[in-house]
Amino acid sequence: MPPAPRTVMAMSSTPPVRRLRLGLPRRVFSQVLLMQLAIAAGVAVLATGLFLAPLGDQLDDQAMRRALAIAQTTAQQPQVVRDLRTTRPTANGPVQREAERVREATRAEYVVVMDRQGVRWSHTDPERIGEVVSTDPGQALAGREVMEIDDGTLGRSARGKVPLRDGDGEIVGAVSVGIAYDSVRARLIHAIPGLFAYAGGALAVGALASWIISRRVQRQTRDLAFSDIAGLLAEREAMLHGIREGVVALDRGGRVRLLNDEAQRLLGIGGEAVGRSPDEALGAGRTADVLAGRVTGTDLLTVRGQRVLVANRMPTDDGGAVATLRDRTELEQLGRELDSTRGLIDALRAQDHEHANRMHTLLGLLELEMYDDAVEFVGEVVGDHRVTAEQITERIHDPLLAALLVGKATVAAERGVALRVSDRTRLPDRLVDPRGLVTIVGNLVDNALDAAAGTAHARVEVELRAEGRAATLTVRDTGPGIAADHRELVFAAGWSTKEPPAHRERGIGLPLVRRLAERQGGSATVGEAYGGGAEFVVVLPEALTEAAPEPALTVPVTTAAEEESR
Repeated sequence: MPPAPRTVMAMSSTPPVRRLRLGLPRRVFSQVLLMQLAIAAGVAVLATGLFLAPLGDQLDDQAMRRALAIAQTTAQQPQVVRDLRTTRPTANGPVQREAERVREATRAEYVVVMDRQGVRWSHTDPERIGEVVSTDPGQALAGREVMEIDDGTLGRSARGKVPLRDGDGEIVGAVSVGIAYDSVRARLIHAIPGLFAYAGGALAVGALASWIISRRVQRQTRDLAFSDIAGLLAEREAMLHGIREGVVALDRGGRVRLLNDEAQRLLGIGGEAVGRSPDEALGAGRTADVLAGRVTGTDLLTVRGQRVLVANRMPTDDGGAVATLRDRTELEQLGRELDSTRGLIDALRAQDHEHANRMHTLLGLLELEMYDDAVEFVGEVVGDHRVTAEQITERIHDPLLAALLVGKATVAAERGVALRVSDRTRLPDRLVDPRGLVTIVGNLVDNALDAAAGTAHARVEVELRAEGRAATLTVRDTGPGIAADHRELVFAAGWSTKEPPAHRERGIGLPLVRRLAERQGGSATVGEAYGGGAEFVVVLPEALTEAAPEPALTVPVTTAAEEESR
């Protein structure tokens, strides 16, 4: 069998025909231009139509009034009345000659003079003289003036009819004047090209203005399509509300125009801040100064409530700015805990060294069989630490705060500073916010130890007193003190006289102390301690809960029979 023929698929050299897709262009520039051109063209057409619609009526009215004026002028001539009474209606009569003179002078289509029977005494066609007029002359012969558009023997015309009176006012006939309606239409048609020229000029100006506006829109929208802009907006909303950094956008007037969810949480404000300045939304302070651009720099530290924030502000092309906020509260707390841990490690290292010295001393006393001295030595060493802990816990009943001060006393001793709790200290165990007070005390004691360390007779005194629900904290040190012109600056976020450690910034603790105090309606101030040094005073009006009432004593009631049985 012969092999089956193979089918060969021939490839056409003609490229495929692309189907045209009709519709609006995707670019904002093109769509805005087309819409504005359509609006300009529509307005031009509408204005032209609105102008042409009454123009025909105006031209008709002008033609009728002109015909009426010619008829009135003709009827005012006494010679016409006299000739109407004394002659016959002939083609060469005086009435015909006068009517033709008026017609030629005014370029009217016809001037017809008739008697009371409606018989023509004049006409453009002399053969029609002596015949009755083709339209009803009743109104004019009745004494009324008539303006109308009507059809007659000469075609359609604009007409004016007036009564013809003699010297006594008696109606002897009428005068009818017609203006060719073709001339009225010609005037209308003659006005249309000029009107279209004006409309075309207005359309051209509108198109040019549309192009200029569209070019501006093109520059401002970066020649994007509407779908691209919608996508960018959707992505921006998702990004702003999804990131874990606060974003605050301000317009060129310095007013807030955008706040994402994280910024509202960090700043403690809501959507009502939009449209207001940072000072109005947040109140006066460093945070408002940073957002408003009055404080410049990168990674600016600020304190808002209990939060430590890092802010960066970047200007935008439209004169506004965008500020980003990061929460460093936990990082600062970790840094302080690291400082405390390092302090405790140093203290333990020093204690380990001191413990070895004491053990050597104790071993020597035992080897010398000085047993009484050894007992006394051990008692003194153990007693010092026990007495310090007992003094603190007797005056401060909150366990968290007491443990803090016991630890700080150990660290202070190793740094050569005597940490003492005032004899007037009395603090019951009913704190509203123990952790907040621990933060305040820890910051103030740390600063006091830094200031007093290395001075002669270095000493730090802590005093905590409670009166009702209010608590007053006083921390004194024997350091160099704080100059009078710096006593408010120490509470400004980021301000410090000490070098910052590697893991965090300085100038955070004291602003946080003041914010914690002000949150409870209190205050934090600094002054000069007696004998030199600094004295920090923190007043917390709502630091304690109400004291529980003491339980009433119940006295058993006994009856007389019970008394007798006893």
